[in-house]
Amino acid sequence: MPLSVLSLMLVVFSFTTGEFVIAGILPEVAADLSVSISEAGLLVTAYAMGMIVGGPVVTALTARFARKPLLLGLIVVSVAGNLGSFVAPSYALLLASRFLAGLVVATFFAAAITTVVGMATAGREASMVAKLTLGMNLGMILGTPIGTFIGQHFDWRATFLAIALSSAAALLLVWRALPARSAQPPTGTTATASVFGELRVFARRDVQLAIALTVLGNVGVVTVFTFIAPLLTEVSGFAGEAVPVLLLVYGVGAVAGNFLGGWLSDRAQMPSLAGMLAALAGSLTLFWLIGHIGSVAAVLTFLVGALAFAIIPGMQTRVLATATSAPTLAIAVNASAFQVAAAFASWLGGRVINTAPGGLHTLPLVGALLTLTGLAVALHSLRRDRRRELLPA
Repeated sequence: MPLSVLSLMLVVFSFTTGEFVIAGILPEVAADLSVSISEAGLLVTAYAMGMIVGGPVVTALTARFARKPLLLGLIVVSVAGNLGSFVAPSYALLLASRFLAGLVVATFFAAAITTVVGMATAGREASMVAKLTLGMNLGMILGTPIGTFIGQHFDWRATFLAIALSSAAALLLVWRALPARSAQPPTGTTATASVFGELRVFARRDVQLAIALTVLGNVGVVTVFTFIAPLLTEVSGFAGEAVPVLLLVYGVGAVAGNFLGGWLSDRAQMPSLAGMLAALAGSLTLFWLIGHIGSVAAVLTFLVGALAFAIIPGMQTRVLATATSAPTLAIAVNASAFQVAAAFASWLGGRVINTAPGGLHTLPLVGALLTLTGLAVALHSLRRDRRRELLPA
């Protein structure tokens, strides 16, 4: 992995840790600030809202900035947000700090993707994206448990200090390792005259389908993953102590799937995405049918983790390929749309558990059906591509 890509991957690792670690230290935060667990849970919402709002807004406002100074500036804002969380004397200021930290994440992710794709050799774009998104995998399976351990054994504020220091170290590495010439929009993109000119990219049918593919292709598996712990204990019969191990199994699958998905997408982007979505829907269906068998559930946990992350590199490069006039803005909006889908997934999962026949047991089937909607979008996009290939030049 080139050092410049490694530096950006470490930032993604820090950002991902900052997004998910709050779940592990909610009781400590709630007790220290004298708020309820449900109120403390709004800290997760504040970060997500920052990403949702910041994706289109911050990206549009910074569209004309040179990439390297922009990337460095976004990291500085995130460091400030995490330092604000470290020193926040009240719940309200902690909410504001979490919002600030989340505000720059989608824009950074979008700018980093366009940067590494611009550094990739032809035909290796998705594999390069997979190297960057490895930071997401590591943030979930390493950063989040480490941050939780720090918060539980020292102080929850120390967790945010550690994230700020990790981001600051990555900032220095980006400053040293990322050449200014490589942090430009990828080859083949064109500069539009204004922010409003860039917004016109969303009128393109292919861009709309690419963003819909990300939302619909992920919402099913996110719905299931949100409630993976009770699924494993109440449906599959595992003891609570086994859940961290099984989450590690999921994470190992995610790392493997991330690289496999990048490799496959470089060779046949839309056919491989369609195939992986079909496999994901099938795996979730199997979880519904035979997930009550512990050994089978363990294997399916690995498989679902692998397929859930295998689809990410191809989906990101699909957005880039369809939004050549405004790739960074499109990727940022795509990231915001994913956050909206994740919020919807948690709501939907709760409704299914409380009202659907079978309750929690039905959740993987619902996830499979939602994934099939993403497969339908992938197949429709594939047909559009092949129809264009048949047109005379």
